[in-house]
Amino acid sequence: MKKQATLIAAAMSAAISLPAISADSMRLVIEYQNGQGDAVKAALAERGIDVLRDLADYDSLALNLTKEQFADLRSVAGIAEAYPDVPRKLLSTGELGEISPYGIAMTQANKLSYNGGTKVCIIDSGYDYGHPDLPAANVFGEMGLSGPWNEDDHSHGTHVAGTIAAVGNGEGVVGVNSDANMNLHIVRVFDADGGFAYASDLVGAVNDCAAAGANVISMSLGGGIQSPIEERAMDRATRDGILIIAAAGNDENAAHSYPASYDSVMSVAAIDSGNNHAYFSQRTAQVEIAGPGVNTLSTVPRGMGTGGVGQVSQAENAFEAAPAVGSATGSITALVTDCGLGTEACADAAGKICLIERGEIAFGEKVANCEAGGGVGTILYNNVPGSFGADLGGDTALVAVSLSQAEGEAMVAGMEANITIQPMADYDYKSGTSMATPHVSGIAALVWSHFPECSGTGIRLALRETAKDLGPDGYDYQFGWGLVQAKDAYDYIAANGCKSPKGKIHGGDGSAR
Repeated sequence: MKKQATLIAAAMSAAISLPAISADSMRLVIEYQNGQGDAVKAALAERGIDVLRDLADYDSLALNLTKEQFADLRSVAGIAEAYPDVPRKLLSTGELGEISPYGIAMTQANKLSYNGGTKVCIIDSGYDYGHPDLPAANVFGEMGLSGPWNEDDHSHGTHVAGTIAAVGNGEGVVGVNSDANMNLHIVRVFDADGGFAYASDLVGAVNDCAAAGANVISMSLGGGIQSPIEERAMDRATRDGILIIAAAGNDENAAHSYPASYDSVMSVAAIDSGNNHAYFSQRTAQVEIAGPGVNTLSTVPRGMGTGGVGQVSQAENAFEAAPAVGSATGSITALVTDCGLGTEACADAAGKICLIERGEIAFGEKVANCEAGGGVGTILYNNVPGSFGADLGGDTALVAVSLSQAEGEAMVAGMEANITIQPMADYDYKSGTSMATPHVSGIAALVWSHFPECSGTGIRLALRETAKDLGPDGYDYQFGWGLVQAKDAYDYIAANGCKSPKGKIHGGDGSAR
């Protein structure tokens, strides 16, 4: 009993130090001794201690209890282990016809078609069932503690789902798998506020995914503290042949985020449209692969889109463009004039679209200088490779969008162009490793649909082997093995078969630590 009291005291000290734990109550996971489950539950009930989750597969219980109830917990016989139920959070940081977001081509998802059979389980904030651009026929889910699976009053889960599976129907966007018969299973663990879920919630969610026959589990979420029971659940699902993919984290540092940093989980970093490492994406020895995660366009619950959807076209070129925050909506067709850095009123802007390079002054000032010269629209383009989002710091009467450096340099001064920002209430842009993760999850399911004989580990190794190397040669902490590539992974398995070695597979560069 003395050892048990010591364990519980240590767990209490750790739990009350967590920022997500209230001063009045806390969450704890206890593991009970073999055959002691019923006795422990009865003892807890006698003491008025709430059992939030009965994790019988792991001989464990998730509890919510007050500090005062800790004293009673010490007297409960049969407890083998106790530790905090650590929190997990979401990891996101806005008449064009159908748009193929930039990440689709970057990852070669447009070179391969879904062959049916594979299922992705999305653990997130829900799913806007009935959205005109999302599949419905083969989509099912679990009613979680955070609300109905087929609703999403936050938007994060629907954005993730659109990247995986937005339908190719001639409107909105397309996802990595654009087949309306894509198989999805939704487990909702976040509420409308997108606050905290807990490690025990993820254990239950992973079990739900496994029971639903999922091949791939996609988790755009994480937190900075390991959980023994969470790691056991991930290990078990992986041993059972499931591929688990999770976001590396957005904290701009080299700290590990979990569950992504468990060896049984594939950790995903974020890059922008220029193949640059996203500044927020965590850099660790567990990062395994990268996906597009900056200004990614996808579905959101109907009516929740805020920024509209932008496009720039000139001659044969058409670019997805990010609407500037504060921009007017509408469509402008006019000649393009090069206004350099736009640090003063553009002298040749009257009745034209101003092409302005990023740098030196604020975006709002650049657009104001275009307007001062008589300009009718503004294209802001990056001064380094990759895309970016522009915040004008206030509203403008002009239509203003941003392009990558390469796209901006492709624009021709003196030639007519069109800028369009169309309000699209069912779509928006988001950034984060949350957005990179569904690119990888969707591609895993896409490739796997052609090779049903493969295991999750076999698909994981093929994605790792065929990733497009970015940054320093070979593996690195920013990009892992590189950018996920759908067609190259398909070709690799077609030529070499699906390799699935026995024993534990390690994350990151694959070496044991």
